[in-house]
Amino acid sequence: MTAPWVVAITGASGGPYGVRLLDVLARARVPVQLVISSHGWRLLETETGISSQQELEAATGGDWSSITVYDNSDRGAAPASGSARSAGMVICPCSMGTVSAIAQGSSRSLIERAADVALKERRPLIVVPRETPLSLVHLRNLTALAEAGTTVIPAAPGFYHRPTRVEDLVDFVVQRVVDHMEVEASLVPRWEG
Repeated sequence: MTAPWVVAITGASGGPYGVRLLDVLARARVPVQLVISSHGWRLLETETGISSQQELEAATGGDWSSITVYDNSDRGAAPASGSARSAGMVICPCSMGTVSAIAQGSSRSLIERAADVALKERRPLIVVPRETPLSLVHLRNLTALAEAGTTVIPAAPGFYHRPTRVEDLVDFVVQRVVDHMEVEASLVPRWEG
């Protein structure tokens, strides 16, 4: 059996990125252990109108046979243990509060503990921060994560593919995320020079 990816959604603006990522992973039947913080749920409702797991399932293809959901307060869940297999972790979007907690090693939730586990077990950790401007504190915390082996993919879409819809901008960022997860997807045209 393929080890699951831990996927988390936190309270940084960028809910459409998290929804689209889940859509791509669910349709590809990638095993996922999903954790959404309370601020992540508030974000989803504010930015996408999604306020329940049922609505999120419907918005992401409707077939969640490859997705297992965990409560962010359950620090005893599988993603909290280094002995539980995983392919790595993606936090999309990732709040600066979450970045700070991971950078400082102060895991107070399942999301933060799962990220800590990814780092200590040398598994891929991908964070998708969406904040602007970045303070010196933000930059230092992101640098600490990068130095620890984290891949930082800012939610900063490119424009060379000539996007015409918001969805094109979202797909640009999500394509970069799934590329680093080594999940096959063709959401945007590749640069050919």
